Amino acid sequence: MHAIGIDIGGTKIAGALVSEDGAIIAEDRQPTPAGDPVAITDIVVAMIERLSAGHEVKAAGVAAAGFIDAAQSTVYYAPNINWRNEPFQANLRARLDLDITIDNDANAAGWAEFRFGAGRHVSDMTMLTIGTGVGGAIVTENRLFRGGFGAGAEVGHLRVVPDGLPCGCGARGCIEQYGSGRALLRYANEIADVGGIGLPLANARAENGELTGTIVGEFIAAGDAGAVHALQELGRWIGQACASLGAVLDPQLFVIGGGVAVAGDLLLDPIREAYIANLPARGYHPEPEFQTAELVNDAGVVGAADLARIHSLSR
Repeated sequence: MHAIGIDIGGTKIAGALVSEDGAIIAEDRQPTPAGDPVAITDIVVAMIERLSAGHEVKAAGVAAAGFIDAAQSTVYYAPNINWRNEPFQANLRARLDLDITIDNDANAAGWAEFRFGAGRHVSDMTMLTIGTGVGGAIVTENRLFRGGFGAGAEVGHLRVVPDGLPCGCGARGCIEQYGSGRALLRYANEIADVGGIGLPLANARAENGELTGTIVGEFIAAGDAGAVHALQELGRWIGQACASLGAVLDPQLFVIGGGVAVAGDLLLDPIREAYIANLPARGYHPEPEFQTAELVNDAGVVGAADLARIHSLSR
């Protein structure tokens, strides 16, 4: 049975018709009218109708950044699209003759990696997605962990520095402030300020007016010493957070996703080193593997579709 997966982002809405083995059969993209729930509903309904035309589709899953209730029906809070207690499942069911499920976008992406990507050979996996912030997903005993109220696995808000940098969540010292794409830019700028190995970064900043993720990524790919040092600092913080998560969750595998994951072992090596340095009782049990995500930009729609299919079959 095919299913539809929809991934609502702050700037675009992605949709796909997905087969049972995770293959994308057809896809669509539309800009997100952020702040207009009615317009978003209209776009999602139209996208599902287009993608399902001519196919046997019984379920559609929608993924969005934010807190989703345990019933997978209501979006408690989605800052990028200005939703507050939005009954999105009911809104879609009123207009579509399909089983509809709503899920967090990081959960959907993590589930896709577990089912069809880097985690397909394990039963327990933790994923961290390194973007503007830090997202995450937890799979334990082949089941996606959501928590008692549906808002679990917010790994980006694991506190790593007491009274550290202020976070958008209202707390201080979250890993999102030290292990995200924004943190990488901060490290690159700090290195540029010092000079020495940071001189090429400083020159690029002067030429372009600022350092961007694209610029720093290009410097990392070229092996620039300053940019690689910034990436290693990022990896050390991520590895420290993984050690805390590992002590609680004991996963067989950590998957690192997001744009920065293209750096491969340049990022994974300092993550592994920091993990080992901070791991309690090292040597007394097996250690997890670390891999980069495989599905990249398709993970959200593939995971949302597969979760919707599974939910529909269990009814």
